[in-house]
Amino acid sequence: MLEWLVAFCVAILVVFIWPGTKYLFGPDAFLQRLGVLQLVAGGSDDARSVCEEGADGTDEKTRTVALICKPSALAKYLQKHCRTFCRYSPCGGWTWRASAFLQSAYEACWPCESPVQFVRDNLQLIDDGLVSLDWAVPSYQRRRRTSSHSTSAVLLIIPNSFGKITRNVVKLCESALSHGYLPVVFNRRSHNGTPLTTLKLQQFGDPSDLREAVRYIRYRQPTGRLYAVSESSGSGLLLSYLGECGSSSYVTAAVCLSPVFRCQSWFENGLCWPLQWVLALYQKICLSRYRTALGDVIHTDVLFSSCSLRGIEEALFCQSGYAGSTSGTNSGCSASGAWDAYWERNEPLRDVDEVAIPVLSVCAKDDPMRGDAQSSLPLELFETNPHFFLLLTDHGGHCGFSTQSERSASGVPSAAGSVVATNTVDNHHTNWSHKVMLEFFRATTDFFNGEERAKQLAARRRGLGGAAGGKSFRYRSVYRRKLCFREFPAETLSLRRRVDCITVVTAVWCSLACPAERAAPPHSYGGFQCLTSGLPLVWNCLLESSLESPL
Repeated sequence: MLEWLVAFCVAILVVFIWPGTKYLFGPDAFLQRLGVLQLVAGGSDDARSVCEEGADGTDEKTRTVALICKPSALAKYLQKHCRTFCRYSPCGGWTWRASAFLQSAYEACWPCESPVQFVRDNLQLIDDGLVSLDWAVPSYQRRRRTSSHSTSAVLLIIPNSFGKITRNVVKLCESALSHGYLPVVFNRRSHNGTPLTTLKLQQFGDPSDLREAVRYIRYRQPTGRLYAVSESSGSGLLLSYLGECGSSSYVTAAVCLSPVFRCQSWFENGLCWPLQWVLALYQKICLSRYRTALGDVIHTDVLFSSCSLRGIEEALFCQSGYAGSTSGTNSGCSASGAWDAYWERNEPLRDVDEVAIPVLSVCAKDDPMRGDAQSSLPLELFETNPHFFLLLTDHGGHCGFSTQSERSASGVPSAAGSVVATNTVDNHHTNWSHKVMLEFFRATTDFFNGEERAKQLAARRRGLGGAAGGKSFRYRSVYRRKLCFREFPAETLSLRRRVDCITVVTAVWCSLACPAERAAPPHSYGGFQCLTSGLPLVWNCLLESSLESPL
């Protein structure tokens, strides 16, 4: 018993002393004490841009954040207008927030007290399965449902692939509500209390359920823009959806927070054994309530005896008796190549060339969940594809990104004033990655609106005006009391001029030459006499209009 107590004390000391030793004696200790972080190694200079600026506008500490992307007009616009990209000051020194593992565990496991409540919509799919959409609403709001006529933007939040609603997701909903968004959390089948009504679970990269959920969101909020953000391994589902749908995804822009890109290698050897065991245990606990029902289609003994993520994934989706498969012996996976065949259909980057919207990925080098940055990040994708942007920091952990302002905000406020202190704390409580996400959405929307206005202005200058048949001109109708403008192609312009000439000259000649018959229409007898008497003038006008614009 004494040995276990000593071992526990040593573990606690290592957890709390390790951040400080790394800060004092690490390979970058001198640079960190000076406030300078190393740049991203390797790569071309034209595909990388580095932001160096004080966190609070001062020169006391200078931090470095690398924006890796292909040079483009949108990239230049983001560098100019997204100032939050450069204002990241990670925690350092003798604090638990300096540890990537501790701040990652804090964001994933620590409970969060938030004024946000959720209103659930259960969506029945085409195969009678159920997914749920949790709409975040403030606790003080009496009306729990949002109006379908609302023009507010919708933020679709995709949590991790294990269905855990983390502290980061709750804080993300709170930040989105404070900025006028309508946040909604997508829950897969059997995740987060969603009932499992069919013997089919959603595969890792199968976007069919998400596609139906997006259609429902568009039906419920038809006038609002749609944005998407994913957390951790949930980025696999988001990237699969954007790749398969392409330009018809209905999404304006997307952000991936601490994403996992190379998912097959991540399931195989991307995590250390303790983390794999914890995640596998949580997944088996969530599936244990359906053990009897799932026993008809999968080998539950193999499933619940697995201690790795790969073993659970293979037991669920790569067996011959799996009901959700479509090829082969009712599973689509042969005995030898089951694992590889499964990831050919579910790899998130399989259709990455079809993505048609800007996607920002926020990652940290010291991410304990993703693994080594050089082997787990597809840097060539961000350097060659103009739709993908990578914001890479040296510190931040997995969905952590704790800053020095958060550390100071967690302390006791000074006596300078309760109102000022409260506003400062509220501003500092917003996670840096959440600020980056909101500013990225605003900048991309402004950029697209500016491009659209420039195109319309150029079309007006060229005289196009949006008509389908080439040039068009304004035609003012004289038959209505209200003046209205109509668009006519250039081919019918000369004919319109002739008809106008005949109508106007006939009306003028009737009013001048025959005042007694002024009210008579042209087809009456008096109007016919006036028309015949004015034929020479009409003929001259017709000749002039024909010479100006012949048919």
